[in-house]
Amino acid sequence: MTLPIYASPEQFMRDRSDYARKGIARGRTVVVTIYAGGVLFVAENPSPTLHKVSEIYDRIGFAATGRYNEYENLRTAGIRLADVRGFSYDRRDVTGRWLANAYAQTLGSIFSEHSKPLEVELCVAEVGWPGSAADGSADQLYRISYDGSIADEPHFAVMGGVTEPVVAALDASYTDGWDLPTALRACVAALGAAPSGNGSGTAGGSGTAAGQGRELGANQVEVAVLDRNVMGRTFRRIETPQLTALLGGTADAPPATLDDTAVESAPETRREPNVRQRDDDPAPEGPPVTGTADRANDSTATDGDPPAPTS
Repeated sequence: MTLPIYASPEQFMRDRSDYARKGIARGRTVVVTIYAGGVLFVAENPSPTLHKVSEIYDRIGFAATGRYNEYENLRTAGIRLADVRGFSYDRRDVTGRWLANAYAQTLGSIFSEHSKPLEVELCVAEVGWPGSAADGSADQLYRISYDGSIADEPHFAVMGGVTEPVVAALDASYTDGWDLPTALRACVAALGAAPSGNGSGTAGGSGTAAGQGRELGANQVEVAVLDRNVMGRTFRRIETPQLTALLGGTADAPPATLDDTAVESAPETRREPNVRQRDDDPAPEGPPVTGTADRANDSTATDGDPPAPTS
């Protein structure tokens, strides 16, 4: 009878860590930073539909890198958990620290108890309330690793891909209380400091030599903000026209506000459903009432790679 090959628990953990780190390194880089008006999310992401940045709750945002289907499931679970807590207690009881701890417990349990760890790295950001200091002292950034370890980042968080040149570029350019155009250009320039192989798990790549900067256009990045100056839901995506103006250095570029998504920041109201009692009753006027938009996405593609064909 042959005995199974023995491996120490330390070796098991090292193997799992190496496996998870390689998977995260294949993802494209995400930067989350604090600016004068709130929290800014910038991700290298050419896809217009497979988002790396999303809303979780009123003043909480979510960013992730790694395997798409895994962090998408975590995002969906976070939304449901936050909604249940806000409905059961109070909306102010849903905080970034509470959600980050929940994610850390989940990732830590999977890392230690399952044979395969999740190849993801997350950032949970919470913006302060209107009137708080512009230096971001009331904002919170939590970075959660694949093994459940959690870190409180004071200024910015960088995840995925080759992070060293991105961190070095942000260290050189970061200033407390910088405005949105300055912060956005600095983050995009920092993402361009990574080699063109970023997102493939290699330190270099074809087309651009390591150490040579790249120029990322508005169609290559995903940008969103948590606006500190509004009540209610503060998450807003910066679409391509406004993003082009901000990256182009236009002096009169409009600030990031929630004017075009006022429905998200308006007080919650409930309308009576349009009901037809009989088939011969006239149709009710106005658009039909629909349920709350589902913020979940059931795609199972891999971040940094094209979606796998289904059989």
